Amino acid sequence: MTARIFRPAKNAMQSGKGKSKHWVLVFEPQAPREIDPLMGYTSSTDMTSQIKLRFDSLEDAENYAKRKGIEYVVQQPHETAPKKVAYADNFRSDRKAPWTH
Repeated sequence: MTARIFRPAKNAMQSGKGKSKHWVLVFEPQAPREIDPLMGYTSSTDMTSQIKLRFDSLEDAENYAKRKGIEYVVQQPHETAPKKVAYADNFRSDRKAPWTH
């Protein structure tokens, strides 16, 4: 069993960063998904795909994986650089696209 430890990205539908501060341990799929010929549902016999463990820190997740003897890979999060934008920039005379109304 190989696991992946990562910090999830923020939700694209929200402006906040809720649920993106914890580290998550998920198992890589061991069996491929199959399509049911009758109904078209996608299913898998891999029960570890349903396991998703949350930890407060990366060290906690690594310690858990080491204690249980789980091989793991850590994906470092991509930090975004906040853009500093002023409302007055919408009305500047040197804009790329002219402001019209």
